[in-house]
Amino acid sequence: MHALNKNRPLRRVVLASAATVSGLVMLLALKPHTPPQIAAAPAPAPSGGASAPAASGGSPAAGSGGSPSTGKSTGTTTVTGESAQTRWGPVQVRITVRGGRITDVTAVVYPTENPRDQEINSYALPQLRSEALAAQSADIDTVSGATYTSDGYKQSLQSALDSAGL
Repeated sequence: MHALNKNRPLRRVVLASAATVSGLVMLLALKPHTPPQIAAAPAPAPSGGASAPAASGGSPAAGSGGSPSTGKSTGTTTVTGESAQTRWGPVQVRITVRGGRITDVTAVVYPTENPRDQEINSYALPQLRSEALAAQSADIDTVSGATYTSDGYKQSLQSALDSAGL
């Protein structure tokens, strides 16, 4: 009986060491969390620039923007929303407005760094596009499995809609 009492402290030490090593391995396996940043800096947005009916929403000025008022009800206007920084990368949307209605929505910037990003965005972006065209607003559902991309998409879409005056 005396021999069993001597083994118990050793068992405790072994179990504590194994638990410590397991916990350390799990902590080191985690990806570092970077908080999402709201697009405060100007993003590299493709812009039409000189044409009168086309307006680019890529300017970093807070709410000023050149409003595409000429031909708003009859002409076609293309507006690029501000880039929305997400945990996995920036998301930026361009909309085309004709007759006061959204006729096209295109994601011009989105995460593509790894195969998982490409897989997620291959099914999420078409769903987000069809939701935006159906809703005619940024009040769209989040795509399951693509929460960060969906949130960035909605944020950039709202920026483009604001710039277009919708």
